[in-house]
Amino acid sequence: MTKIDTGTDARVAVLVDCDNTTPEILEHALRVVAQFGRVVLRRGYGNHSTLANKWQEALVRLAFTPCLQYQYAAGKNTADIALALDAVEALFDQRADTFCLVTSDSDFAYLCRKLRERGATVHIVGEAKTPDALRNASDQFFEWTPAEPAQAADATPSPVKPATAPKAKLRPKSVVSAVKLLAADTPDGRVHVGTLGSYLRRTDPAFSPQTHGHSGLVSMLKTYDLLSLRQEPGGHWTVALVARPEGTESPHHGEGNP
Repeated sequence: MTKIDTGTDARVAVLVDCDNTTPEILEHALRVVAQFGRVVLRRGYGNHSTLANKWQEALVRLAFTPCLQYQYAAGKNTADIALALDAVEALFDQRADTFCLVTSDSDFAYLCRKLRERGATVHIVGEAKTPDALRNASDQFFEWTPAEPAQAADATPSPVKPATAPKAKLRPKSVVSAVKLLAADTPDGRVHVGTLGSYLRRTDPAFSPQTHGHSGLVSMLKTYDLLSLRQEPGGHWTVALVARPEGTESPHHGEGNP
């Protein structure tokens, strides 16, 4: 798996087939693609009914440009053609060299092959229904599965904390997920803290350890019992997941405190 380059970042285009998938996949796709480089293009393609209804909130919130395509004839999907042409144009204009197509439509397999023939890297984020023809046409396929419905919260109100109680330092669960993703294919299962910080800022531009009550990222990582922090020769820090015996749980419980 390609990892974050601390030098020149790859230029990534995220192109979404809104007629073929669901808005819930979008945040997952952005988290996945952040490890490959800087996202320079964010576009969502669909017809009027798709973009004006279920996709509108997600595209606006995540800063995507909606690309509305009217159907000139029944059964003709002009959004797919617009997505393919924009991808090729972005490659030839050298605005992007890495592409993330968010779709499960095998019609894009030929586009993937042509982009790769021209030297581009192509990733697909799709659902379990994605055909092998599309999966195999990409450099890497990332399968998204819908989250289970959240259980109803306990109606019993929690006790009121004293006004003088110190504010707990938060440990966002996203940090552990990021380490798991970035270190998955490294030889020793460790990732540089600087690389981790770059990834976290790409997935959430507002991310800052200070926001969660810590003086810096190293300080924050030291509070995770699920992570192993180590200072390497030369002074830089690396982090890895701590292997836990099956069936054991972290002593930290609660939202934001893995």
